[in-house]
Amino acid sequence: MSAIAFTIGPLTIRWYGILIVSGIIMAVFTSWRLAQRQGISFDSLLDLALAAVPLGVIGARLYYVIFNWSYYSAHPSLIPAIWHGGMAIHGSILAGALAVFLMSRRQGIPFRLWGDIITPGLILAQSIGRWGNFFNQEAYGYETTLPWAMYIDGAYRHPTFLYESLWDALGFCLLLALSLRRPRRLQPTGDIAACYLIYYSCGRFCIEHFRTDSLMLGPLQMAQVISIIGVALGLLLFWYNRRRPTPPYPAPKSQPKNRR
Repeated sequence: MSAIAFTIGPLTIRWYGILIVSGIIMAVFTSWRLAQRQGISFDSLLDLALAAVPLGVIGARLYYVIFNWSYYSAHPSLIPAIWHGGMAIHGSILAGALAVFLMSRRQGIPFRLWGDIITPGLILAQSIGRWGNFFNQEAYGYETTLPWAMYIDGAYRHPTFLYESLWDALGFCLLLALSLRRPRRLQPTGDIAACYLIYYSCGRFCIEHFRTDSLMLGPLQMAQVISIIGVALGLLLFWYNRRRPTPPYPAPKSQPKNRR
């Protein structure tokens, strides 16, 4: 498959960009429907997205560039070339979480509540975006003779991008079901975000074992290290949610007492 979807004069549109944008749109739509259940306006969500999405893209690229600095220091003109691939989801999550935290303080909406709202859409966007790796012929695994192997880079290999896409799609169904089954404004908030951290990290840890292009931290695969941290943070968040539950948003107004 060609990495280029179509061209309009000098403008080249790549499948990678189409899929990334499609994932963002679906994430915003999903988050909007869940935000409505919590009494949060679309304008508040849009303000959040306008801050988190650009910062998430920058974070994803910087993360990748930093761990491949030996290459990009010799080719600095390629640092902004995100259309060639090279986006690390962990960098996007870290930078996006920072944007959400800052915006939550500004909006007066609990950070953990935003986490519950956006994580189902986030993992859906990850599932869609992974197909960009297919068109760019990247994020694949070792050679294998398994019947579902895909012909990539001159050999039949583990389609690790497909493994993660399916894992993320299943995770979206799980998180959405948990979100919709939970009554509106149920305490404590933050449990959906905790489920996301644990679920995604467990899958990524296993899938990373098959990949050939993993970013490394010394002798370790960086994604596996981050996955272990993600599981620990998810468990810690479950514990914290019960120690310090977040009140519903917006806080219910006190009702005047009936006078007799």
